[in-house]
Amino acid sequence: MDAEIIAVGSELLLGQIVNTNGQFLSRQFAEMGVNVFYHTVVGDNPDRLKKAIEIAESRANLIVFTGGLGPTKDDLTKETISGHLGKKLLYNQDALTSIVAYFEKTGRKMTENNKKQALVLEGSDVLPNDHGMAPGMVLTKSEITYMLLPGPPSEMKPMFLSYGFEALYDRLENHDRIESKVLRFFGIGESLLETEIEDLLVNQTNPTIAPLAADGEVTLRITAKDVSREKCMELINEAEQKILKRVGEYHYGNEQTSLVKELVKELTARKLTVAAAESLTGGMFQEELTSLPGAGKIFKGGIVSYTNETKAKLLEISEETIAQYGVVSKECAVEMAVNVRRKLNADIGISFTGVAGPDQQEGKPVGTVYIGIVYRDGRQQTEQLNLSGSRNQNRKRSVKYGCHYLLKNLQEDQN
Repeated sequence: MDAEIIAVGSELLLGQIVNTNGQFLSRQFAEMGVNVFYHTVVGDNPDRLKKAIEIAESRANLIVFTGGLGPTKDDLTKETISGHLGKKLLYNQDALTSIVAYFEKTGRKMTENNKKQALVLEGSDVLPNDHGMAPGMVLTKSEITYMLLPGPPSEMKPMFLSYGFEALYDRLENHDRIESKVLRFFGIGESLLETEIEDLLVNQTNPTIAPLAADGEVTLRITAKDVSREKCMELINEAEQKILKRVGEYHYGNEQTSLVKELVKELTARKLTVAAAESLTGGMFQEELTSLPGAGKIFKGGIVSYTNETKAKLLEISEETIAQYGVVSKECAVEMAVNVRRKLNADIGISFTGVAGPDQQEGKPVGTVYIGIVYRDGRQQTEQLNLSGSRNQNRKRSVKYGCHYLLKNLQEDQN
C-alpha cells in the first residue's frame, strides 16, 4: 500500500496543537511495510477536505483521516467522505449504546448532537473506541482503502493498535515488514561521519542508511525491508557492525535514549554519586539529571554559582584562583568540581564555567567553556570547548559534552 495521512482540524493549521498523530501512524505503517509518501493537513472546511481527498486518491491507495468525528458542527469528516463516496451514514448500535451508557454513568445530560458520533459509513468495518465515544471505520471502494480515526491521540493511538492495525494488515497483498534502528553519536560532526561511511551510503540498497544531525548530535537510521522481522534485523545488524567498526568510538546508544539517560544508567550500575557546580549552564545539568526516574540514587545535589561572589562564598573558590586565572578557566573549573564534590560528599564532582554569550568575558570569546571532573580518589580532568552557536545552544551543548566526557570516562574505567 501507498498511504497518505490527512489530518483534519483548523486548530492544526493555526498552530494551536501539534500533529503527533501523523508521526505515530507513520511509524506504525513503516512496521507494516506500508509506504507513507504524503502528509496533508486541512481545516474544518468540506470543500477543501473534498479537494484533499481527490488529490490523495490520485496518488495513494490507502487514505487515513484523523479528526473530525466529533459531535460539533465543524466535525465534518464523515459527512464529507459519505457524500464523496456516495455511501450513507448509518447508526452503529454498539457505538450508540456505549455513548448513552457513558452519559448515564457520568450523570450528564446527553444532547441530540452526541448521537452523531455513532454514525458510520455504510458497509465499513467499525473500529470500537475504548477510550472515547466516536468509533473509527475502514472502507475499501474502487481499490482504495479509507480509514477514519478520531483526532485526540488518547483515543486514536489505542484504537489503531487494538483494531486498526489488524484491519489494514488483512487488506495487505504484500506482507513485507519494515524495521529500523537508530544509532546515536556524539563528538563527531555530520559531515565527518558521512565521510567515514560514504561508500556505505553510496552503495546502499536494502537496508538503507539515513543520517540526521540535531542539537549537536548525529543519528543514523538503518531501515530494512523483508518478509519477517528476523530477516530485517539480520540486515540491520550487519550494517550496524560495518558502521561501528569505523565510527564506534562516537557511538553512545540507540533508539530514543540520550546522553543523560546513558549517564544515569552507568552511574546507577556502578553505584556512584555525582554533585554539580554550574555557572554558565545555570542548573541545566542538574535539571537534566533530575528529570529522569531514579536520579535520587546517583545525584547528591548541586550549586548554581552564577556570579563571582557566589563562587567565592558558596563554593569557596580562592581569591588567588579568580585573580590569577579568572572564573572562565580550567583552574576555576577544577576547583569548582573539587569543592562541590567535597561539600556534598559525592563520588564525582562536575563543573561548568564559561562564556555563553552574547558578549565575551575576561577576554575570552563567546563559546569558550571549561568542564571540570574530579573523583573521590583524586583524579582530575578538564576539557575546554570552543562552541559556536546561540547563547542557549552553547549552554545546552555544554551540558551534553559534560555528560559525554563523564560517560566516556566511566565506560573506559570499566573496560
